[in-house]
Amino acid sequence: MKVQILVPALALLLAGNAAQAAYQLNLSSALSSQDPIVQAMESASEAIAERSEGELTVRVFPNSQLGSDEDVVEQIRSGANIAILIDAGRLSEYQPELGILSAPYLVEDHADYDRITSSELYQEWVEGLADNSGLRLLNYNWFQGSRHMLTKKLVETPDDLRGVRVRTINSPVWLRTIESMGATPTPLPWSEVYSALQLGAIDGAEAQLTAAEGQNLHEVITHIALTGHIHLMTGIATSEQWYQSLPEELRTILEEELQRAGEEASQATAAAQDAVRERMEAEGVTFTEVDVELFRERVGGVYDELGYGQYRDQLTAGE
Repeated sequence: MKVQILVPALALLLAGNAAQAAYQLNLSSALSSQDPIVQAMESASEAIAERSEGELTVRVFPNSQLGSDEDVVEQIRSGANIAILIDAGRLSEYQPELGILSAPYLVEDHADYDRITSSELYQEWVEGLADNSGLRLLNYNWFQGSRHMLTKKLVETPDDLRGVRVRTINSPVWLRTIESMGATPTPLPWSEVYSALQLGAIDGAEAQLTAAEGQNLHEVITHIALTGHIHLMTGIATSEQWYQSLPEELRTILEEELQRAGEEASQATAAAQDAVRERMEAEGVTFTEVDVELFRERVGGVYDELGYGQYRDQLTAGE
């Protein structure tokens, strides 16, 4: 009950601070302040303030300081001047088709998302999301890294995941993907993963390397199976009500600078993978190259089960 009371109170405080500028946006992320994505957000904040001559300011809140993703999304839907870095799987609750963007082995490389998010089909979904839920998806070009299996035991095949409780995101596409891979999906807020692993409440997690290092998960896991089951691309969603209140020139500045920051963050994240692996190996974590086809075969049915089959063909045509 205390959390439910404090989070709205924090939102009111932030809204009050917005009076210091004509327009203010509070940008939430579950990632740590050391993550390349959060650092790119900070750079975008400076650029936006400069280009708008202080008329529009963006404040970045890492480490889920504004609350869990679920709480933040509800605040956004209520019209709060907040934005969130979010994956399409979570957005599928409001626009089901968007969930395909978080589906397993959708693309071979994260750069392939550029073509998908330039398609008319994707744009239709974005407008549908705004109309149906009050969430305005500003972009979808923030690559957080490829997701792998982080466990306390060696994992080489899907059979090795039988009975393994793996933390994942609480949305249908994520839950079904992890279940199909052989594990027992266990949704938890990202901020709780370290303690859950430490206490034995879960046996592993699936995550990208930069985020895992940011949470020091190498201290509580011993193995990483390089499944690469999802190239985690994410986007920034804000309140449609707040977005429509912005003058057109400020919308342009906001969208252009966040798009540019997403591109820079994606490049930095991709470049950081090898160095993160080296640091984790130095801490005693064992990396295992697995036969990805074994896992790909297991998750093939996820698309049809969730009604994504027809969209997969449309979005990946021409690869």
